[in-house]
Amino acid sequence: MLSIRSRDMARHPRSVNAFRAAPLLLLLALGGCGWLNERLGPAPVARGNHVDAERLSQITPGVQTRADVEALLGSPTARGTFDDDNWYYISAQSRIAPGRFLEIADRRVVAISFNRQGVVSGVRELTEADGRDVRMVSRETPVPGNERTLLQALFGNLGRPGMEGGPVSGSNPASFGAGAGRR
Repeated sequence: MLSIRSRDMARHPRSVNAFRAAPLLLLLALGGCGWLNERLGPAPVARGNHVDAERLSQITPGVQTRADVEALLGSPTARGTFDDDNWYYISAQSRIAPGRFLEIADRRVVAISFNRQGVVSGVRELTEADGRDVRMVSRETPVPGNERTLLQALFGNLGRPGMEGGPVSGSNPASFGAGAGRR
C-alpha cells in the first residue's frame, strides 16, 4: 500500500526534486553574497591627509620650518594636545560593507616634531606597535536628585504650576512682565 506522499512523488518526480534542491540553492546563493560583496561592494574611501613618500623624503630635520612643512604637506590632521610642537598627518582607506562594521585598511600616521624655534627636529612614521590600548572606565559620576521611581517619572509633573494642563495652564514664565515697560 502506497501512502499519499509516495503516490504524489510517483506522479510528480520533478516537483519533489525541485523541492529538495531549493534549500541547497538558497544556501549557495547566500554563501555567494560575501564574495559578491567583496567584489561589487562599495569602493574604499580615502580619509585624512595622505602624505606621499616622495614629499615626506623632502623634509630634512634641522632645515625646514613649520611654514615649509605646511606648504609641502598641507595642514596637519591633528596637532599636539598641550603644545604646537608635534604635528600628525593621519590617513586611511575605509569602506562600509552592508551588515558589517567600518573596515579600515592602509592606515598611516606620520608624526613631525618641531623645536622651540619652529624648525623640524624629527620625522617618523608611527605603526601599530606605537599605539596603546585604551580601556573604557566603567565608573559613573553620581548625580544627586535623579533617583526617581517609575511612577515618579511617569506622573511627576502632574499638577505642577506652569505645566500644560496644570493649575496655571497657559502661563509662560518667559513672558512674565513683557509689557511692563510700555505706556
